[in-house]
This record gives sequence, C-alpha cells and structure tokens, in this order.
Amino acid sequence: MNNWQHALDNALEAAARGFGVFPLSRNKVPAIPSPHDRDHRCSGLRECGAFGHGVGDASTCPDIIRAGFEQARHAAGYGIACGAGPLPLVGIDLDRKHGVDGVEELLQLAAKHNFAIPQTVTVCTPSGGLHLWFTGPAGTSVPNSVGKLGPGIDVRGTRGYLVGPGSRGKAGEYTVHPIVTEPTVHPIPEQLLKLLMPPPTPKFRQPLPRRVPGPRGNVLDGLVRFVATSPEGARNDRLFWAACRAWEHVRDEHLAAAEVEGALVSAAVGTGLGERAAENTVTSARKKVGA
Repeated sequence: MNNWQHALDNALEAAARGFGVFPLSRNKVPAIPSPHDRDHRCSGLRECGAFGHGVGDASTCPDIIRAGFEQARHAAGYGIACGAGPLPLVGIDLDRKHGVDGVEELLQLAAKHNFAIPQTVTVCTPSGGLHLWFTGPAGTSVPNSVGKLGPGIDVRGTRGYLVGPGSRGKAGEYTVHPIVTEPTVHPIPEQLLKLLMPPPTPKFRQPLPRRVPGPRGNVLDGLVRFVATSPEGARNDRLFWAACRAWEHVRDEHLAAAEVEGALVSAAVGTGLGERAAENTVTSARKKVGA
C-alpha cells in the first residue's frame, strides 16, 4: 500500500472516532498550500470553501477528507486537530533526542506537583518520543507552547495539531504504543492543566493608576501577524526578521522570552514551516541579538 492510501485510510479511521483530520506531507506540515494572497486572512475551509488552511481544514466528514487528500496526492500522513469540539484534544509532545528526555522531565514535573499521569492514548514518534493525548475542559482555550513546561515538553492546544498514528515521515512511522494500549483519551490532570495555562489576570478592588501603555501587546501581535502572513519562499526570512525584533524587546524587558518563542513558532508552523526549522530560526535570531 502506498503512503497516500495508507495515510488516507488511517485518517478516515481517526475521523470515524470523532477526531478532525487533514493531510500532511512527509515533513509533518500541511500538505496543501494556502489558496490566498499574502495579505488575505481566513479562518479555514468552512469560511472560503477551499483547502489550504492547515488545521483549519480539519474535518470528520469522509467526503471532505477524501477531497482534501485528492488535492494532496503526495500526502504521507495526517494531522489531528487539537483544541476543538466539546472535549478539546490536548497533546503533550515529549521529545527524546539531542540529549533531551521529555518523558523524564514530565515524570519529574508530576512528582514535584503531585499529580499522576494516566495511561491515556499514547503514540510513539519515529525519533523515540511520545505523544500523550488528553481531553481538556469544554470551552477552555489551551495555548500551544514549546519547552515552556520543561526541556523536551511541547504542548499542542488551540489551533495546534498532532501527527496521527499511521502517518509516515522522513524518519519513519508514527505508531500506537505497543504496551500503553488504553483506547480512551483521558482528561488532562488538573494540576498539569494549571501549569500549561497562562496565569489568571489579577482582580483589583480599586482601579489602578493609569499607565502609559508599553509596546508589549501591539508589538508581539504585529510580529506574529507578519509571520503568519508569510508567502511561501519568504517564510524563514520573515520569521528571522520578526524574531530579531522580538528578542530585542525581550532584551529590553518589554516581552517575556517564553511568550515570544511560543507565539512566533506557532505562527510559522501555521504557514507550513516545519516546527524544528522554526525553532532553529528563532534560536538563531536570539543568538544574533544576544537576548
């Protein structure tokens, strides 16, 4: 069976279980390029009727899935949308490479904060890592993050996606864990959810004195939009430029380092740039700026 048919069959099976899916290339990025001009913004397939929005194309409808794969005959895998539906899927991506062990980091985090990790659906990655699948509370928007919880621990939440089991990448195939065969996606532990959510906004009884607004929100939002609207062929260059500007603000204590990295990498991945390539570009920009 060729990669395309194998990917389509597995995607249809996942959709039958209630997971929204869309085609991925062997590089683990959306297989269909955007149909829009660089300045056009669109929320997804349902808004404009065309494929090419990455996770915005995710569907559980077999006819829509087949139509998407027909436009992506080079697809070798499929993505599973996170952060959508009444019980939004939350993925914990644990890397085990380059001297980093995300699995051990998560175990240490669980011991430190006194929570247990349930035997939920677990997918093995070709590089030796694991994807843990959890459900989040209804109506909760879980932010995507890279390394925020610890080295080798990435979070896939709203507008993020996981590579589905049966997908084939350059390094091999994603498979369901041979021992952790529990078919149920368990709720994410409450304490773990608290760790990956942004801190609550403090409530004050009395209004605070007015402050002159700083550049934090507007600057980061603008840089994220600049990256998110990158045309193919200019994605990496625009990401590097935006990251340099962002790290300059981090150096001046106008922005937080974790916020910058997560936001820019997520925006770049949304344009079709590989996650690891995006992380490397953001890291190179940080070194250049000296933040």
